[in-house]
Amino acid sequence: MKKFSFIFMLAAFTSFSQNQSLFTTKLTEGWQIYPSEKVEQQGKVISSENFTANSWYAANLPSTVFAALVRNGIYKDIYFGENLKSISKDQFLKSWWYRKEFIVEEDETHKYFKLRFSGINYRANIWLNGELVSDSSEIYGAFRRFDLDITRLIRQGEKNVLAVEVFPPVAGDYTIGFVDWNPDAPDKNMGIWREVELYRSGDVSIDFPFVKTKFTSDEMKTAELTISAEITNHSSKNISGIIEGKIEETTFSKNISLAPNERKLIILTPNEIQELKISNPRIWWTHDLGKPELYNLQLSFKQDSIYSDQKIVQFGIREITDYFNENGYRGYKLNGRKVLIRGGGWVDNLILDNTYSNLEAQIKYAKHMNLNALRFEGFWGSTEDVYNLCDKYGILLMVGITCHWEWGAFIGKPHDDFGTIHTDKDIKDVSALWKDQIKWLRNHPSIFVWLYGSDKHPKPEMEQEFLKVLSEEDPLRPYLASAADKNTTLSGRTGVKMKGPYDFVPPHYWFTDTLYGGAYGFNTETGPGPQVPIIESIKKFIPADHLWPIDSVWNFHCAGLTFNSLERYTDAMNNRLGKASNLNEYSTKSQFLNYEGMRAMFEAFVANRYNATGIIQWMYNAAWPKLWWQFYDYYLIPTAAFYAARKACEPTHIFYNYGNQSIIVSNNSKTGKDELTAEVKVFNSDITQVFSYNKKLSLKYDENIKLVELNKIDNLDTTYFVDLRLFDKKHYLISSNFYCLSTKEEILDYSKNEWFVTPAKQLADLTKLNSLPNTELEISNKLIKKENVFEIEVELNNNSEFLALQIELNIFDMSNNEAVVPVFWEDNYLTLLPHEKRIIKCSIPSSHTLIGRDYFIKIRGWNIGERKVPITN
Repeated sequence: MKKFSFIFMLAAFTSFSQNQSLFTTKLTEGWQIYPSEKVEQQGKVISSENFTANSWYAANLPSTVFAALVRNGIYKDIYFGENLKSISKDQFLKSWWYRKEFIVEEDETHKYFKLRFSGINYRANIWLNGELVSDSSEIYGAFRRFDLDITRLIRQGEKNVLAVEVFPPVAGDYTIGFVDWNPDAPDKNMGIWREVELYRSGDVSIDFPFVKTKFTSDEMKTAELTISAEITNHSSKNISGIIEGKIEETTFSKNISLAPNERKLIILTPNEIQELKISNPRIWWTHDLGKPELYNLQLSFKQDSIYSDQKIVQFGIREITDYFNENGYRGYKLNGRKVLIRGGGWVDNLILDNTYSNLEAQIKYAKHMNLNALRFEGFWGSTEDVYNLCDKYGILLMVGITCHWEWGAFIGKPHDDFGTIHTDKDIKDVSALWKDQIKWLRNHPSIFVWLYGSDKHPKPEMEQEFLKVLSEEDPLRPYLASAADKNTTLSGRTGVKMKGPYDFVPPHYWFTDTLYGGAYGFNTETGPGPQVPIIESIKKFIPADHLWPIDSVWNFHCAGLTFNSLERYTDAMNNRLGKASNLNEYSTKSQFLNYEGMRAMFEAFVANRYNATGIIQWMYNAAWPKLWWQFYDYYLIPTAAFYAARKACEPTHIFYNYGNQSIIVSNNSKTGKDELTAEVKVFNSDITQVFSYNKKLSLKYDENIKLVELNKIDNLDTTYFVDLRLFDKKHYLISSNFYCLSTKEEILDYSKNEWFVTPAKQLADLTKLNSLPNTELEISNKLIKKENVFEIEVELNNNSEFLALQIELNIFDMSNNEAVVPVFWEDNYLTLLPHEKRIIKCSIPSSHTLIGRDYFIKIRGWNIGERKVPITN
C-alpha cells in the first residue's frame, strides 16, 4: 500500500479539530458484536483474518451491548409501557464479543502504535491478530482508561483484527449507575461504552497535554500559562528533539532530550518561555456574564525535521476560586466575580446513546433557561462532546463521584458512614479511575469543582489518595469531599448542603425554610418534586388503556424507591387546585404546579444571593420517558418548569417573595440598569383591580431592591392575582410575572419532616381558578428565515373581558403529529390580562425544514380550548 508523507500531513493538520488528529484514528464504525455463549471459537481465532462473523450484529462505537441490539431492531419500543421489564437479563450475564477489522497505512517513520480504550464496562480480554494483548485481570473498571502498546502486533498495510471479550459488571463493581433516578438498562450498560482510538507516532509520543491558566492581577490584563505533557521515547536510543507549541499565531519551543525508553513529564513555564505570558487575554466566562472564549494549543515533537507526534487541546483562560460567606456557606467566584450557581443534575440516556445533536440541544436549553451550571453526579459522557459543548456555550460543571457507589443497595456491597470504599484494593481501584478521569477532563474551563463524595465523604485513607491525585494532576481547581454538609480532617468543612426536598413542597417553602433546603447556602441537589410532561409526551410512553386513571404503569415511569409514585404531588394538586377528573385536566394542573414550584425555588435563591450561593435542581434532564425531576422530557419537549426557570433566572427580573409578600426587582446582569419603571397590580378572582403601585428606579449591577409589601391589602378573594411588569426607559417590557395566590396560608409541618420532604399542615386554596370563564385568543403568526434558525413571531390577543391563564405554546409537524424540538420560546405558559396583546418569538434550528411543509402551533391554556394554528410561511 502507498506510503504517505507525515510532513504533508502536518501542513494539513492545522485545519482539523482536536478530534480529527491525523496521528489518531477513532475506531468507530464497522464493529460487530455477538454473545460468547453462541461462539465456539476463542479469542485467538476470533481475532484472526479468516474468522467469519456474518451472523454477528453490526455496531458503531461507543455502544453498549443492549444499545447495539436496539439499533439492530432486536428490541423495539423499549420505553413504551412496561416493555423494559419484559427484556430478559440472562443474556447479559455472560460475556459478549466486540470485533473490528481495520487497516493502517504503511509508514516506517511512524511505526509505534497504541490502542486507547476510554471506557469498558466492566472487564475485558483484548486480542489483536491472534494474540492476547491484555486480559481481564488488568482490564477492568468502567471509568478506567487503558493505553496498550500494540507496535509488535500491528500489520501496516494489511488487515488487522481486534477482538474484545467484554464481561458485565457484578455486585460490588464501581460501574455506571442511575441510583433511584430510573431503572437500570437490562445489560447494566455492559460493553465498550466509550471511544476506542488508535494512536501512531514516531520514536517519541506526546500524552496528556495540560494547560494551567492564571491571571497576574485582579484586572486580568495578563494571563500566565503553564503547559505540561508526558512524553515517551519508544526507541532504544538516545533522542534529542524539539517540543513545539502553537497558540493561535504565537509559537514557542524547547529542546528536549530523552534516554532510551524514557517517559517523563515536561513542564513549560512562563518564566522560561515569555510567549506563555498572554497580554489582554480573551477570557472564558459563563454565557450570562460574557463570552466563553476558547483557545487551541497545538503541541508537537520534532526530531530531525520530522514531526514524531502532535496533540491539540482546547482550553479557556479563566480563574475559579471558592470562598465562605459570613454565615459559613461556600460559594464560588469566576474571574473574581461572585456567581450564584443555578443549575440542574445531568444524566445520560439510559442506554448511553446520546448523539451530538441531542447533547447540543440539551446544553443550548441550559443557556436558554438562563442557567449557568450543571452537576454531573458521575463522570457522564460516552465521548468528550458534552464537556466541549459546556465549554462552548458557557455552562459551568460540577463533576465527580456518584452516590451509586456510596450505598449498598445500589452497588451491592456493604456500606458505612464513608460509603463502600473499604479495602486496599477498593482504594487502589478508585484512585486509578479518579486519576484517569481528572487527566481526561482537566483542560475543560467549564469544570469549576471536582467532587470526590456525594451523599457521604470518603474515609481518610481514600480522601488522601483523592487529594494526592488533585495535587499532582490539577492543583488549581476547587474540590469538595462531599455534596452534603460534611467535615473531614483533611479538607475541613464542605460548606454545602444536601437536605432535600425532593418531593412537592409549596412555593413559600423556598423563601421561609431556614433548616433544610430553603434559600440559604449551596443546595447541591433539591427540587419541588415531579415535573409531569405535556400530554402528547405522556401518550408516547403510557399505553392508551393505562392513560387514566393513574396506575402502576405510571408508577413504573416515576423514579425509584421513595419516589415510585405521584401520590404526594397529586394530593397537593387535589388540595390546592381541585381534583382532576381526566387526563387533560391532570396535565393542565400538572403544568401549573411545575411552573409555580420551579419559579419559586429559583426566585428564592435569586432573592437571597449571596447568603444563598447555589442551587442545583434535581434533576435537569431525563434518561428515559419519565414523570419526575426534569425541566424537559426525554423527547426534548420542555415542561412548564423549563420556562419557570427561564423566567426566574432572567438577568433583570421582577418577582414576588412568598415569604414576606414583598415585590423585588433583581439585576444579575453584567451592568447596571437605569431609568426603569416597575408596575405592580393586584386583582381579585373576577379581575377587579384592588391595588396598584408604580415606581421609577435604577439598579446597580448585582443588586436587589425591595419595592413594596402586599400584606395589607383588604377585601381580597380567597384566590387572587398579582401582575408584575418592569419597563426600560423606552417603556419596553423587559420583565413580567404573574402569580395566582391565596389568602389561605400554607403551613409547613416540621414535626413530620423527612429527608426527602417537609409536609404541609395546610395548603393554599386556589380552587377558584376552576371557575375562570373560558376565553378565546386571536392568534396570528409569521415565519422568518434567518441564517441558522427559523424565527416565528406569534401574536396573542386576548380581546375579552376575562383572564387568559397559563397559555401553552408548542409547534408540531402536521405529517406525523410530532413536536418540533429543540424549540426556544422567549416566553411560555404566560398569562394575558383582558384586552392584552403580546408578541412571543420562537426560534427553531434550520435543520427543521419549516418552509414548504405543514407545521402548526398548538395553543391551549387553563381556560383556553386547544387550537391548531398553521404556521404562515
